[in-house]
Amino acid sequence: MTLTELRYIVAVARERHFGKAAASCFVSQPTLSVAVKKLEDELGVALFERSAGEVTLTSIGEQIVTQAQRVLEEAQAVKQIAQQGKDPLAGPLRLGAIYTISPYLLPWLIPQLKLRAPQMQVLLEENYTARLAEMLKQGQIDLAVLAEPFGEAGIETGAVYDEDFVVATPKGHAWADHERIDPELLSHENVLLLSPGNCFRDQVLQSCPDLNRESLPPGSLQRTLQGTSLTTIRHMVMGGIGVTVLPATSVNKADEQLLEIRPFAEPVPSRRVILAWRRNYPRMAAVDAVRQAIRQSGMPAVRMLD
Repeated sequence: MTLTELRYIVAVARERHFGKAAASCFVSQPTLSVAVKKLEDELGVALFERSAGEVTLTSIGEQIVTQAQRVLEEAQAVKQIAQQGKDPLAGPLRLGAIYTISPYLLPWLIPQLKLRAPQMQVLLEENYTARLAEMLKQGQIDLAVLAEPFGEAGIETGAVYDEDFVVATPKGHAWADHERIDPELLSHENVLLLSPGNCFRDQVLQSCPDLNRESLPPGSLQRTLQGTSLTTIRHMVMGGIGVTVLPATSVNKADEQLLEIRPFAEPVPSRRVILAWRRNYPRMAAVDAVRQAIRQSGMPAVRMLD
């Protein structure tokens, strides 16, 4: 039994497909398949049920893959502890961030982090919260930038900043003469939201509960207009389709040429941005470097936390 074989069965369990698992491990499918079969023969049990186009774990396979993941994490921890003994700010840092934070934070974070830890290569991963949480637990990333609420067993978090939400409307909209927008007003407009699965969508719906109206008739624009990214939604608003809610950091000067941006009335909806890492992650100096780089970045439209 080798770490490589354990890595292969974890990949197959994750991808549910031998070809995709092989690609993720940068080996040929025959190489991976032979290694998995060799491990099954050594253990004397079948780890996977194979059928046309589908691979599923057996009950014993689920237990073994879970243990294999623990072994891989511990093996990685050995390397990280050794690296920490040399220099915890040297070597790669695998950093994940959700889609509604990454494009607006990274231009401020990366230059500051380069000054603080010039020997630390930052490998970036954009994804949804649920996927980043899974990658964090599996050791595929070291650190994640997420938004509350968030809670996972074995994961530690630390708050870094708060960010207000703002309302964006087309130029010339009736709300242009409003200094602030009451969230209740949104229930009378066609509101563009991110598609389900985006935590920012959930945060907007929580802040503006009137948008959760199940009584809206089928085909209502307010129910069906969605976007896959904040950039797409902004362009739809510019085109006059409706209004939307944005995190303040996503607004730029170019937007204001075609959009009206207004703050919310008190209490202003906002989100808290956090860092998340595994509880036993050995390179805490790297986590602290990222935290301090964010706080010293000069990023506008946020309130940094101590």
